[in-house]
Amino acid sequence: MKTTRLIGASTFAVAALVLSACGGGSSAGTTSSDTGTAGASSSAATGGKNITLMVGVKGDPFYVSMECGAKEAAAAAGATLTTQGPDKFDATLQNPLLDAVAASKPDALLVAPNDVKASVGPLKKIQDAGSKVVLVDTVVDDASIGVSRIATDNKLGGVKAAEALQTLGVAAKGKVLVISTNPGVSSVDARVDGFKEKAAELGYTLVSDTQYSNNEAAKAAQIMSAALAKDPDIAGVFATNLFTAQGVATGVKQAGQSGKVKVVGFDAGPDQIKQLEAGDVQALVAQKPFDIGVQGVEQAIAALSGGSVTANIQTESLVVTKDNMAQPDVAKYIYKSSC
Repeated sequence: MKTTRLIGASTFAVAALVLSACGGGSSAGTTSSDTGTAGASSSAATGGKNITLMVGVKGDPFYVSMECGAKEAAAAAGATLTTQGPDKFDATLQNPLLDAVAASKPDALLVAPNDVKASVGPLKKIQDAGSKVVLVDTVVDDASIGVSRIATDNKLGGVKAAEALQTLGVAAKGKVLVISTNPGVSSVDARVDGFKEKAAELGYTLVSDTQYSNNEAAKAAQIMSAALAKDPDIAGVFATNLFTAQGVATGVKQAGQSGKVKVVGFDAGPDQIKQLEAGDVQALVAQKPFDIGVQGVEQAIAALSGGSVTANIQTESLVVTKDNMAQPDVAKYIYKSSC
């Protein structure tokens, strides 16, 4: 993975104005526009363009926070934003929505594709029809798709998860487990790769191949319970996203091993923070989805106005613990449930 990029000055300018207004919240078909003085020059340049944000799954606090950033950036630019998303992170559910987007012919599409291969066809159709496509959070294998690709440095996030287990006291030769969502999702696959590489460096023993929850908390809990029944001396677990982390914490708690088995989750939604406060999860690797939403709109506007477009942007992540979660520079990146 490439070295994490610094967020551009224009991103900070927008984010500084609107970060306090972001509270999360997402629903299919919501729109946002602004014709006030803020962003008037951008509005003139882009002529009130229509932008669609296709999130990976509707209602996920990560994507809700991304929508908050995208809404505010679109309003500042005088553009109209429409948000859609499938009820589950599943390409068979998202692709029909993308086909509908193709029919509506937006000026730009910000999209978190559900599969590196299965999402290619619909996105190529949209791009070939003239819409500017910006990939946010996840990507596809076809490098020709997307004028810009914006995502967390997910491999580095996986490295941070392994380092967090070490900080939490999991010693070398300790047994660890990785529970992910589905294979073929670019973001979580990179997190697994980063974690495994660092875990090997730290001398940890993986008790099994990566287990998959299908992005369902209940299934993650079942996997965790079964793993502990088979191997009760598991010392640490890395759960690669929000819903998986919810389920892992539940499984550990049901097994009566809360605190003994160190759990590091990825993402920092409201439920994860509650589990962190309760001691069911010991650390979270938080992404910065608000920033991704802001930058996604900025790159789309640049592409539409003939400005300079950055092909690849990697945003940062940070480790959240019970001890630092109240610090202002950490708390502002905790995901929200509504804008």
